[in-house]
Amino acid sequence: MGKANARNRRGRSPGRAMSVLGAGLMAAGLLTGCGSSGGLKINIYYAPEDNFQKVVDQCNTKAGGRYEIVYNKLPRGADGQREQMVRRLAAGDEGLDILGLDVNWVAEFAEAGWAEEWTGEHKAQATAGVLPGPLETATWNGKLYAAPKNTNVQLLWYDDRVTPAPPETWDQMIDQALALKAQGKPSEILFTGAQYEGLVVIYNTLVESAGGRILSEDGKSVVMDEGAVKALEILKRVTSSGITNPSLTNQKEDEVRQQFQRGTGAFELNWPFVYPSYKKEKPEDLAHFKWATYPSVVPGQPARTTIGGYDLAVSTASRHKPEAFEAALCLRSPESQKFSALNDGVPPTIESLYTDTTPLDPSKPAGDDNPSMETQYPMRATILEALKNAAVRPLTPAYQNASTVMSKLLSPPSAIDPRATAEELRQQLADALESKGVIP
Repeated sequence: MGKANARNRRGRSPGRAMSVLGAGLMAAGLLTGCGSSGGLKINIYYAPEDNFQKVVDQCNTKAGGRYEIVYNKLPRGADGQREQMVRRLAAGDEGLDILGLDVNWVAEFAEAGWAEEWTGEHKAQATAGVLPGPLETATWNGKLYAAPKNTNVQLLWYDDRVTPAPPETWDQMIDQALALKAQGKPSEILFTGAQYEGLVVIYNTLVESAGGRILSEDGKSVVMDEGAVKALEILKRVTSSGITNPSLTNQKEDEVRQQFQRGTGAFELNWPFVYPSYKKEKPEDLAHFKWATYPSVVPGQPARTTIGGYDLAVSTASRHKPEAFEAALCLRSPESQKFSALNDGVPPTIESLYTDTTPLDPSKPAGDDNPSMETQYPMRATILEALKNAAVRPLTPAYQNASTVMSKLLSPPSAIDPRATAEELRQQLADALESKGVIP
């Protein structure tokens, strides 16, 4: 559930990407062939989502035969998704109409001239009721280049038999973990420590929660202020105190989930997909599986947790822009977002849906076969609270390079020297921002 929104994101150099352009177009051409015969086709290229085809079908019914939306399923990995779209867009391919963009890619695609700006009534519909954090991910240089489809945010998960009340700060969490370890109880603080985007997410959350910045607001220069250094100090402390898992540097979202379910963790920092997994695999203990917003870094100030999600952009090369905008609005409408939230576990970007208690089929009682936000998201109020204080990752067209630099220099976290690592990050991030154009 949303863990796909924090997958590892490693990019190719422009030279390598262009050298394989021909092969990429040949493979992508096979995708375009799907649904290419007869009638007006609106191609959406989007990540695998189990029930998204049903959303597409519903929107096709609403279109009444004026066009047909064709779901071109991208690879499961974020790298493959981005690479396939980049190759085709760089060649001016007109076969892409709607682009399913990870929230980190909007600035890059907008700067490259691949995403059409949303204006007028289209913009009004795409932004109505959307939470500020998700809306920020779809914006670049003050203009809207995508419609927020779904969002996500990590929470703090714990077992109330081990820790009856969640810690309010990172210092309290570390102290509680040390005390539990001394008592021989589950004590590990579990989070994504592998060298990939998941580690960057944790670091960005700590930086933002400390009131710091990694890059300037316009994404054009490196800041790495005292808040960024404070975040390095916390990462160093938590991973050098014997309260993280021995496999920390190999753990991504699902490994973290599994480790907590094995019973070694006191605290788990992860996306809400862990709840349905726990419900399915450990139903006898579900009543003790609790959640809270992230612990704060500055006492008295709420944490600013990094969000994930996907936005829908209209390709500038599309030959059917009016229909593409209409189709994109349908695919991320309140009805579609609610359906996807209940069936695929992707939290909505529209605030009012978090207090919508009607089941999917209002004519029948809510239950496992007729879910509602109330039954599927018992933590929805906490998710909403976290989203209202959310942070986004640094907005820059060079995010791919920046992320690569950060994940490399932050790994392993136990080897961090806060001041020295901050200076190295400052230098290497400055180099990353000097990359010209799009970084495939």
